[in-house]
Amino acid sequence: MLPWKDGDETVPIDRFRGEILQPILRTIDARRLTAQIDQVVYSCGFPWRVDYAAELPAELAKQQMFRFPSGSLTGMTMLYAAVQGGGPNWLDPASNRYFRPPGPDGPPVSTVGFRGWYGWSDQGELLEAGGTRYLLATMLGVTAGRGNSVAEIVRALEAAAGADGTRPRGTIYFLTNGDVRTRARSGPVKGTVKAIEAAGVKAEIVEGILPQGRRDVAGLVTGTPDFDWPASGSRLVPGAICDNLTSFGGVFTPGAEQTPLSAFIRAGAAGACGTVVEPYVMLPTEGGNSPAAFQPKFPHPAVQLHYVRGASLAEALYQAVRSPHQLLVVGDPLCQPWAVIPEVEIVNAADSRPLEPGATLTGRLELEPRASLPDGGSADRFELYVDGVRVAQCGLGERLPLDTKPLADGHHDLRVVAIAATDVETQGRRIVPVTVSNHGLTLTLAVEPRRVRPADTVRVSLAGAGVESAVVYGMGRVLGRMATGQATIELPAELLGRGPVTLRATGRTGPNPGDAVNAPPVTITVGE
Repeated sequence: MLPWKDGDETVPIDRFRGEILQPILRTIDARRLTAQIDQVVYSCGFPWRVDYAAELPAELAKQQMFRFPSGSLTGMTMLYAAVQGGGPNWLDPASNRYFRPPGPDGPPVSTVGFRGWYGWSDQGELLEAGGTRYLLATMLGVTAGRGNSVAEIVRALEAAAGADGTRPRGTIYFLTNGDVRTRARSGPVKGTVKAIEAAGVKAEIVEGILPQGRRDVAGLVTGTPDFDWPASGSRLVPGAICDNLTSFGGVFTPGAEQTPLSAFIRAGAAGACGTVVEPYVMLPTEGGNSPAAFQPKFPHPAVQLHYVRGASLAEALYQAVRSPHQLLVVGDPLCQPWAVIPEVEIVNAADSRPLEPGATLTGRLELEPRASLPDGGSADRFELYVDGVRVAQCGLGERLPLDTKPLADGHHDLRVVAIAATDVETQGRRIVPVTVSNHGLTLTLAVEPRRVRPADTVRVSLAGAGVESAVVYGMGRVLGRMATGQATIELPAELLGRGPVTLRATGRTGPNPGDAVNAPPVTITVGE
């Protein structure tokens, strides 16, 4: 929970660095998550533009392309290492080494998975040690100005989540017209279409600014300053990425020119992107008057190819943009319609039986992770997480050890993640709620009512055996403290947020982890 309250449009770079980026990085580190976090995903209400005028060298400030020195919230977060180091190194036109370069026929030869701890060389090679690191960054939605309503964003996210692994039956459309916005990246389109079709997905080059009357739009690449999606009569298939090359697609200021990316989210797109300021990519190239054939601040058309090869939405977009510092990425970053997702089973080695929800665990045990893939492939490795923190890893055919004695008694979320043996490294997971019982401690949490309006109050009650004190919390925030394990408090519902809200409680008898007990969590709904 990051309590940002100072505007939802622009933030100066020093405040972005000190009040948004650094608190995120510090919190990841404090929670011992640095080695396992791959992405930073922002909710609504954060400023979508970062003003770096104060750190722009004087010689650059005189150039036309830096008349409006701004980056996007997501691009500047993705380039966190450069932003932390100053320079300003985020202006490097090849700042993103995760970008997959075009192959001899136009589209990139490879599509690879992303991990935050991976280092990348200047040539885009994955390194065993060293290299540049990134964090893929996305906004779930923008509600400011010309953005979307919360309801529109939620509908789009729900549709995107339902598209995972479905291999949607549709066509990816590449639009062509006389506008320089389509001509600027038309070169690799034919090769990209051929590669998409070779992957078993339909793709088509169509004349116009939008496909007309097509009810199977599984993806879109176009270039136009303005468009009217409802008037096209076309329909987006759940999971679609829509990419429009235009200067102000990521600008949400009321009265701004050009159609913003929010129009695609409103139509049901899983994700879209746009620059948050005039990027000046159409400046004449050196020695001529024509714009460059490839625009590094916008996605290469192969964004759709990475997607159909199984990459997630965030992976597909960031593999396709060489210089992302001005590009705002909005939508469901984990959407992966064409991924082959491992199906995971967790077996207790002691009795060779699957671990079931609600199982009681004591002492030491070993878990046998198993995975099956719909295409007959196999998993490469497995990871074990307890309450979101990775505690063990193993290879195929090996076991995951778990010692429950240092854990708090009571409720825990245990998950096993299987990572497919492919370049994309698709993950599948099984999450099993379990109860640990080593020290005889118990705690129950009751919350009433289960559905409440924001202006009302919720009543939270705890009852525990052998518990001396307790804490109630939600979304990582402490909501109340109790001096005993038997108590009731009242909380304003407005403090909890809107929609489904999960409350948790932990009781203690001493300072060590084993001196604690977790109550089973309770989820309520806050809304009108």
